[in-house]
Amino acid sequence: MTLPLPLRNRLADLILDALHDGDARRGLEVLAAVCADAHALDAGGPPAGFPAELFDRGPDGWHLKSAFRQHTSALGERAARAARALAARPLSATNPPLDIALEEAAALFEAGLYFEVHEVLEPYWMRSDGSDRQTLQGLIQAAVGFQHLANGNVEGARALLHEGAAKLIAQRLLGRDLDGFARALIRCEREVVALGAEAARGFDWAAAPRFPPEA
Repeated sequence: MTLPLPLRNRLADLILDALHDGDARRGLEVLAAVCADAHALDAGGPPAGFPAELFDRGPDGWHLKSAFRQHTSALGERAARAARALAARPLSATNPPLDIALEEAAALFEAGLYFEVHEVLEPYWMRSDGSDRQTLQGLIQAAVGFQHLANGNVEGARALLHEGAAKLIAQRLLGRDLDGFARALIRCEREVVALGAEAARGFDWAAAPRFPPEA
């Protein structure tokens, strides 16, 4: 289920904050727990990083506000993936160097958090130039392509996987070989084209490539 924009954006902000802020990381963990069990906070109040403004608290526990309640499971599942992806990572600086940002993007990409990969990399793309700008844009387009596919936007997914691959073939970024990743994107694009309108349901997510590893 696609999250409505207020939930998607609030969760993305929390995930990005959790890269460098311990309170946000704890809030993310508790968010996942409360979505799974409304009584997860019965023993005490929410931690500082918990997005309490999204919830109503009552005798039966903490529940998403009524306008969002049907999205509880999807929000919790996404928050849980993020919490697992970040659990073993050290907290980084608020504005880390690009090599650290790429490590963060890799952790989020492997967790299927493609929108957040875009959010991590976009500031570096905006202030880069030359081949680095092209390769960062290609990585962003690949991530957004997979997010489109997860959301059911098949044509948007096909277009961005194609454009991302074209920018990454035979390229490197801080020692990361992007060529194999680009060729895997091409294979994914072909699968999306072959599946047509059924791609949103029929795509083999196990075939999605891993983020380009460090050399």
